[in-house]
Amino acid sequence: MKEGNIKYEELLSYTGKVLEKLGYPKEQAQVTAWSLVEADARGVPSHGVGRLPFYESNIKSKFVFPEAQLEVVHETPLSLVVDGHNGIGPYLAKFTMTKAIEKAKNVGAGFGALRNSSHFGMAALWAEMATAEGFIGMSFTNTRICSVVTYGKERILGTNPICFAIPSAGKTPFILDMATTTTAHGKVEVYERRKKPMPIGWVVDENGDDTSDTIEFQKLYRSPNPYGGHLFLGGAGEELGGHKGYGLGLFVDLLCAGMSMGSWSKETFSKAKGCAVASFFAAIRTDLFGNSAEIAAHVEAILEGVRNSAKAKGHERIYIHGEKEIERHAVSMVDGVELEDTEWKMLGGYAEKFGLQKLEPHKDTIAKKAGA
Repeated sequence: MKEGNIKYEELLSYTGKVLEKLGYPKEQAQVTAWSLVEADARGVPSHGVGRLPFYESNIKSKFVFPEAQLEVVHETPLSLVVDGHNGIGPYLAKFTMTKAIEKAKNVGAGFGALRNSSHFGMAALWAEMATAEGFIGMSFTNTRICSVVTYGKERILGTNPICFAIPSAGKTPFILDMATTTTAHGKVEVYERRKKPMPIGWVVDENGDDTSDTIEFQKLYRSPNPYGGHLFLGGAGEELGGHKGYGLGLFVDLLCAGMSMGSWSKETFSKAKGCAVASFFAAIRTDLFGNSAEIAAHVEAILEGVRNSAKAKGHERIYIHGEKEIERHAVSMVDGVELEDTEWKMLGGYAEKFGLQKLEPHKDTIAKKAGA
């Protein structure tokens, strides 16, 4: 165990208890706790337990209702549409993807559109459910408005992440999980917690000018002022392809909100509609295209060709998407999940608030620190 780390199962249990204290039913709490702890274990703190205060605020603001009952409002052998009635995002995502996988097993492919959901965590978690079955997996979601479109200045779309996952015969599948903006908003929140300036190119201020001032940007983001926000992949304008990132972000809204008849990004997080996030999931059997084992081997041969290609100066390895997170997860299961001081403080606050036993770094880490 490393300094400041916590055992995975210990953090998972504690996070579940906090969520139950916040009003989550046990099953919703367990799925959500898993999604948060998985993110931290994979080295993605933007989607980890640091999100607990955000989830709590959504309940207090009456955007999210933990005990809401989902409803399947449309279904065919190939597809379904789920209305989450502003329930818990990870629980709804797992339900919808599970149904899509069941349909894929029966007819070759399955698609699920989800409306009136909430933040569902890392998109990769749901696409991976398909690769665990040997299927292609996809997950997409719109989000709260964060972003300005090409030649616009108003926050009107979300960070609108996409995930594509393809199984291979190697140790890990290909898992591309990314915001269609230059960065996820959760990363801005991480920089805010660390009181660090952001890299130039992530966001623009209300005048459309680049800014690295995380604190001032967050004030702007939380204010009624609708101008300024995240830039899509490629940045402002068309010279470096900003219109392509914008197109991907809009595609996600059209797929998620369009197919579910739900709210697009600009209509999410409203007092009238609630959180109202929309998502989309897909599972596709590879044996639709031939022998699945041969396809998986061929996919791995392509990935190996990329890994073994010439390296840039100063670099010894080319990573395939998803490898860093999976390898970090393996380390976390041995050394514990690394948490920042701000996260320890936040978790300690919940212990005091709800009368829970306070989490502490593992004794081995304390001993190491004392002997340092």
